[in-house]
Amino acid sequence: MDKIKILLVDDHKMIRDGIRASLAGTADISVVEEAASAREALKKIAQHPSIDVVVMDISLGEGEDGISVTKTITEKYQGVNILAMSMHDEETHVIKMLQAGAIGYMLKDQGMSDLVEAIRTVAGGESFFSKDVSELLMSHFVRKKTKPNAKKDMVNLTRREIEVLKKIAEEYTNQEIAEALFISPRTVDTHRRNLILKLNVKNTAGLVKYAISQQLIDM
Repeated sequence: MDKIKILLVDDHKMIRDGIRASLAGTADISVVEEAASAREALKKIAQHPSIDVVVMDISLGEGEDGISVTKTITEKYQGVNILAMSMHDEETHVIKMLQAGAIGYMLKDQGMSDLVEAIRTVAGGESFFSKDVSELLMSHFVRKKTKPNAKKDMVNLTRREIEVLKKIAEEYTNQEIAEALFISPRTVDTHRRNLILKLNVKNTAGLVKYAISQQLIDM
């Protein structure tokens, strides 16, 4: 059985050493690399693109944070899943990490058995949230749903479709979008038609309205 390969990112060596030692006795998990900074994390993931899970601290010291690193990794390495592990249980930290691409979030005061379960779950491409984080998220989405001016649920769009949609909303022409995204005008037109179908709108005005409702452009 192949082991789940882990990159451990935390600016505290004592924590990295403790986690590595605790996971050493787990038959299906292996910490293959560790990093103490954002730059080091990106370097290590580039050297080991076969890593399955990055256990990512949010606060990395010296003004760095795990949120931007998470975004970069999830955009560049499609097969890598991010498990956030932090002392922070504030709603803004959790939401920002999820928006950046993390699919799991647990607090550092959880036990090692919880970390093992979280790693196994996230490695399988499924979400994992510790109990406190789950309750926080539930509260967030309940409040969001009951707001009178809450945004419509985001349709599942690809990253490229979102890029094209933003350019359309910013009044770029097909040719300008093509040049900005290094694709052909014909491909832009295909994306435009697909967006109209996916979002169930009639025309470009409908696309712009949707982009505004999702705050994809600055107003």
